[in-house]
Amino acid sequence: MAKLKHFECLKIQHFVIFTTILGLVSCSQTSRNLRKINGIKVVVDSAFAPVDSISEYILPYHEHVESVLDSTLAYASWDISKTDGTYNTSAGNLMADIILEQAAPIFKSRTGKDLDFVLLNHGGIRSNISKGSVSARTAFEVMPFENTTVVVELSGKSVKEMLAYLIKSKRAHPVAGIQLVLDKEDRIKSLDIRGEPFDDNRNYYVATSDYLVSGGDDMVFFKDALEVTDIDYKIRSAMIDYFRKVDTLSPKVDLRYYKVE
Repeated sequence: MAKLKHFECLKIQHFVIFTTILGLVSCSQTSRNLRKINGIKVVVDSAFAPVDSISEYILPYHEHVESVLDSTLAYASWDISKTDGTYNTSAGNLMADIILEQAAPIFKSRTGKDLDFVLLNHGGIRSNISKGSVSARTAFEVMPFENTTVVVELSGKSVKEMLAYLIKSKRAHPVAGIQLVLDKEDRIKSLDIRGEPFDDNRNYYVATSDYLVSGGDDMVFFKDALEVTDIDYKIRSAMIDYFRKVDTLSPKVDLRYYKVE
């Protein structure tokens, strides 16, 4: 009788273990889907008092960053604007010239190839530069984005598509290293690249931004690039480096891109 009770006890224990394992397996196989997320908007304003201990801790770092941003690097002879010309502007010319000067030696040292010209976008210039002191903060105001400089190899055919885009857009997209002249009917009268007549049988190396290479601002011709080289150099960093090495900024609207009237 004792053996029978012992046997029944073992059966019960085995059943409990089996049902427990079955329950665990069943739970582990149950799929759970997120049905709803709730959230509230929290406005960080004067209703939130600053924490004195934190404010005191970050104050020296804040003051250091502010002093670095506001230290004078160069001087602007006059207001540098993105709207003072029809086909090119003083701000756009400055930006494109900076990229040409700063990126060309980097590209040359890494690839052994020469940079031919620069194309940026008018909308990428987010602020004018006022006459007077120019600082690192100025560069952040003009170029608040983290865009990097990219050099693409374009065929002569793709360069022609680029020119068609420039003419059709009727915007002063910044260029450097080229001179494009239009006739009264908006047809190309002449095009020189690095001082030489355009040759549609050769390829050209064009510096631009990673944003435009991805098709930004509808510059889809960059998607046909034969080669893309990211030189890992932010456009804003190029500006700051350029400001540091020059004394005065005096860009003007010029004849790099214009229409014969």
